[in-house]
Formats: sequence, C-alpha cells, structure tokens
Amino acid sequence: MRSFVLSLMLCGSCALAASAAEEMAIGVARVDITPPLGYRMAGYFHERANTGTKDPLFAKALVLRQGDHQAALVFCDLIAIPHSISERARTQIAERCGIPTTSVAICATHSHTGPLFFGVLRRHFHEKAIAQQGRDSLEAIDYPAKLVDALVQVVTQAQSALAPGRLAAGIAHEERLSFNRRFHLKDGRVVFNPGLGNPDIVRVAGPIDPDVGLLAVLGPQGTRPSAALTVFALHLDTVSGTEYSADYPHHLETALRNEFGPNFQSLFGTGTCGDINHIDVKNRAIRKANEIGNELARTVLAGLAKLEPIASPSLEVARAVVEVPTQKVDADEVAQARSRLDLVGDPKLPFLDAVRTVTVVDLHDNYSKGSVPLEVQAFRLSPDVAIVTLPGEVFVELGQAIKKASPFKTTLVIELANDIPSYVPTRKAFGEGSYEIVNSRVAPGGGESMVEAAIGLLKQLAR
Repeated sequence: MRSFVLSLMLCGSCALAASAAEEMAIGVARVDITPPLGYRMAGYFHERANTGTKDPLFAKALVLRQGDHQAALVFCDLIAIPHSISERARTQIAERCGIPTTSVAICATHSHTGPLFFGVLRRHFHEKAIAQQGRDSLEAIDYPAKLVDALVQVVTQAQSALAPGRLAAGIAHEERLSFNRRFHLKDGRVVFNPGLGNPDIVRVAGPIDPDVGLLAVLGPQGTRPSAALTVFALHLDTVSGTEYSADYPHHLETALRNEFGPNFQSLFGTGTCGDINHIDVKNRAIRKANEIGNELARTVLAGLAKLEPIASPSLEVARAVVEVPTQKVDADEVAQARSRLDLVGDPKLPFLDAVRTVTVVDLHDNYSKGSVPLEVQAFRLSPDVAIVTLPGEVFVELGQAIKKASPFKTTLVIELANDIPSYVPTRKAFGEGSYEIVNSRVAPGGGESMVEAAIGLLKQLAR
C-alpha cells in the first residue's frame, strides 16, 4: 500500500487570521513578462522558436491586507510555474513585502504560447544547441531570473497600491465553451481528443465544470469593479502558432475593459481542467480564442452585476503539504528514454512514445526520491468565501469534489499553483489510461489525497 504523508499548517507563521471588524485593503498590479523576440516556446513536444507577439504576457497580483495580516495571489500568462521559480519568488516576496511565503500563491494560466524556460525538453534543447552551435540562440536572456524579479515586482506594486475597498464574490454558469476531452471507444479504450465526429465514440469519460468563479474588487462604497478575478476550467490551448499570446483570457480582458474602462484589471485563474478543452467532438467544432473570451466575458458581466459585496471580510490563510508517491521507472526504461530524446518531435516517434520518453527522464532526474510534495493552500476571505490553490494540471472531478464538500457558500478552486508535477488524474482515470496518464508524475491516489487535504483546510477555516 502506498503511503501519503500530510503536513497540515494552520497556526503561527503559517496562517493569517484577521478580525472581521478590521477594514480590508486591496491592491492590484500587473507587470509585463513577455520574453524577447525569438525565445523558445512552450506547449508541445517539439521545438518552436518565437516569431512575434500577438498579445503580451503579464504577471498580475492581488494583495489583500486586513490589520497586520496580508496575502497575495499572483497569476501569470505562462504554461506553468515550477517550484524552482515559486520558491525563489515567494522567499524574496516575504523578505521585501513581509507576506509569509505560505500566504503567497503563484499560479500559471497554462498558455501554450509563452516561453519554454524549465523542464526536461528545455534542458535537452538548450544543451543540444550549445553542443552544436557553442551557444543557445533561443535563450538570449536568463528568463527564469527575470521572471523571479517580475514576480517580486508585481507583488510589491500591488502592495504599494493597497487602498480601502470591498470584495464581492459568487458563481456564474457557463456550459457552452468547455468539453471533456476523454472518450470511451467501441474497442474498450479511453482516448483523449479522438477526432471530430469519430464514429467509434461510445460516450464521454467525464464531466465538465460549468462554474465561473468571480471575485470582484470594488471601491469602499461598493462602486463598479476596478478589477476582477475569473476562475474557469478550460485548457488554454486555443491559439498555437509561434507568436506570444495569453490565449482566451486576453480577449476576456479586452471585453471587460470595453465595459469598465482601460484601467480595469482582469485576473484569470485556471480551474481544474486537466481533462477539459475547447474541442466539441460531437458537433465537429473547435472553439477559437476570441469567441471563447468574448462569450465568457458576457457570462462574467452578467455574473458581476448580481454579486453582493462581502459584508464581513475575515482573512485567513492555511496550507497543507501532501507527500505523494510518484510513478516508478526502472533502469532499462530510463536508458531507452535517454536514447530517444533526440527523436522527440520527430514524426518517426509516435506521440505517446514521445510523451513517455519525457516523463521517464523527468521521473528519474527530478523525482528520484520516489515522492513529490503537493502544496495545497486555502485562502478564507469571509465566512462565506474561500479560494483553494493546487499544483499541477488537475482533473475536473477533483476540483468539483473540493467544492462539493466545502463548508463555504462560494469556493474557487485554482490549479497550476506553485509547482507543476504535470497531470494529476483521478484514480478512475489511471485505470483508463491515455495521454494524461502517460504524462503524469504522481501515482494513483495522489489527486484524491490533495482533495482530502483541501477539504480539511476548508473545514478548519470555517470554524
């Protein structure tokens, strides 16, 4: 039996508690994190060099203060945030801003049109370029160092912008834009993205999450919002190409700014969407970034109009660390994977074989102790509102399980926070197989342990 070790922290320096009688101060800021032209791009299992900018990439921060206590949520237009980046940034934020590391969440939106700045493939491409050319022309700058500086800067700016304000939170409903991408086929397999109108499809393998979580920043008198956080469970892989883009959240922000003015700040948190994307297999349609952003904006605007300001803010932050076993690989698998790395991206190597190649090398090189710490954070904003952050690309049912069991009226669940152990599927999905399972680092049951930890934090915060 695999063991899961849980470290729960809800006291002292690891938790922030504030009296509901104290006024809330709110600050929002953003910093451009677009790499230079020509940087290597993330998102797929082949090398891509950037050729331009469709729309810029940003890191956006929301800082909350009540009394002497503070918390920060940061959202970046990036494929992911590795622990090596989040740890450095959170440490420096704590030193400069006085916000405990455990009360800072740094999240990625999962845009597939941003820079490739970490991971097995980045290292392989980088070392190959140096071996062949003597330098890596696709890394003109030290992007990780620049990113850490930007993350510290954006939180510092948001903290400097702190002013009395009110929050409003709630849930809107949107079921036209997202689709579960895993399907049962007639031959008994479960596959992801089986093709538009595939006649061998029997049924979809899982649900979607139609919730659109909303958190609006209002003036002290409850005026029109100056900023809003939208949380929606839909993969950011609707653009592709070789130009930088924040994907459909860019179009969401554009539409919201058309309504609220050019200074409105739209923050986006990706809901648990490890198995959710924009491809409507049944109706043979692929939704585009601009239509998703614009339709989502209409849903958000309708939802914002119905939100009631939080009457009794009460800031408290808790976190748990679940030590989860990783998948096992043997020496023969590792040797074969290393011999295949040069073939990743070559049509001669089947796609799932390429995915497995990268997974095996990553498991051997970066998860050698056989487990990975998954950090779960819970931010209580009031007796009725909470936010949960999770690492990795989490399957939709895991996020739904947290919300269903939450004692809070409104619970927003955001993935890709502070680390990227790749996909975090359900136990059921592990038994079904396909791409997300091949591309996972955690062992079966890891996701459910993370859910259990999140529910435990929420229940403690609700006391």
